[in-house]
Amino acid sequence: MHDVLDELYKRWREGEAVGVGTVVATFSSAPRAPGAAMLVTEDGTAVGSVSGGCVEGAVYELAQQVVADREPVLQRYGVSDDDAFAVGLTCGGIIDIYVERIDRETLPELGDVVDSVHRGEPVAVVTVIEHEDPERRGRHMIVWPDRTAGTLGTDRIDDAVADDARGLLANGRTGTLHYGLEGERRGEGMAVFVNSFEPQPRMLVFGAIDFAAAMARMGAYLGYQVTVCDARPVFATASRFPEADDVVVDWPHRYLKAEAEAGRIDRRTVIAVLTHDPKFDVPLLEVALRLDVGYIGAMGSRRTHEDRLTRLREAGLTEEELSRLASPIGLDLGARTPEETAVSIAAEIIALRWGGGGKRLTELSGRIHG
Repeated sequence: MHDVLDELYKRWREGEAVGVGTVVATFSSAPRAPGAAMLVTEDGTAVGSVSGGCVEGAVYELAQQVVADREPVLQRYGVSDDDAFAVGLTCGGIIDIYVERIDRETLPELGDVVDSVHRGEPVAVVTVIEHEDPERRGRHMIVWPDRTAGTLGTDRIDDAVADDARGLLANGRTGTLHYGLEGERRGEGMAVFVNSFEPQPRMLVFGAIDFAAAMARMGAYLGYQVTVCDARPVFATASRFPEADDVVVDWPHRYLKAEAEAGRIDRRTVIAVLTHDPKFDVPLLEVALRLDVGYIGAMGSRRTHEDRLTRLREAGLTEEELSRLASPIGLDLGARTPEETAVSIAAEIIALRWGGGGKRLTELSGRIHG
C-alpha cells in the first residue's frame, strides 16, 4: 500500500471512488507480500501491482465490479483454482486478495493516515475482511501506538484487535489476524487485515560468534531486520548467518556511527554486543550508549562487566548513560546454549519494550496482554 498511498489520497481528496485490491495472505511461492496493492480508478487507470502481472487482469475487473456494487470481496487465486491458471498464476503460489471500494464515505480517516505516514508516525489500517454479518465486513479502524479511530463493531472487538495490531505495528509487520465473531482470540469466524505503515525495526548484532547466529535467528523470528557486524572477514560471512538480512565486515563502532549519521538508527533499534572483547566492545558502547535506541545489551561475565564499566567511565560516559546498558545481557532463565541465551536476550528486549516484569504469569493477576 505504501507505493500507491499518495495516488489513492489524491483521488480520495477529489471525491473519487477507487477500487483497491490488497494482498492479505500468501502461501508457497506467491509473488507479492501482504500489503501489496493495486488501485483501479474511475477513468480505468490501474496503479500498483498485486502479483507482478499474474492476476492483475482478474483483479482489475473485480475492482470495477466492487466499486459498482459497493460490496467488498475476498478472493483466492492459487494452484488449486482453475481461475488461477486462467489468469496466469502458474508459479505454484496461492494469494488472497481483498478488493474494496475506498472513498470519503468508506474510509473517512484516510487523510489522518496519510498525515501520519508523511510525519513518520506509526499507523495501521485495520479492515474486517471476513465476517458472517455483512454489516461488519469492510469496517475499518485506524490504530496508532497511543489511540484509535473508527470501530469494528463493539468495544470488545476493538480492544482485542487494537492490542494485537499494535504488536504487529511495533514490528513493522502487516498481516491477517483471526478471531471469534465477537473478538474472541481463540475463536473463528472473523478475520481482520492489519496494514502497518511502519518499517521493520532493526536488530544490530555485533560479534560473529555462535551466539550471534542464534540471535540472528531469534531476531528474524521476532520480525527484526537483522544485521550482523564483525571486523573479522573470516567469521563475518553470509553462509554463517543465513537468517541475517545483512552481514557487514567493519569495525563495530565505525559501522554504528555511520549508520546513526545516515539516519538509519531509531528508538526501536536494538543492539546486542556479543564480542566481549574490550578492543571491540568499549569503542562500540561509547557510540551506542549516546544514541536514542530501544535496547543496548552486552555479553560477558560480571567481572567483564565491571572492567567494561571502568573503561567506559574513563572514556567519559556518565552514570546516566551507563545505566542504559543491559549487562550481563538477558533475563535469568538459566540459559546454557546459544539458542537458550538468544531466548533470554529476546525476553529482556520484549519485557523492556512493553513494560513487562519478567515474572511468571502464574505469580501475577490482572490483564495478560498489556
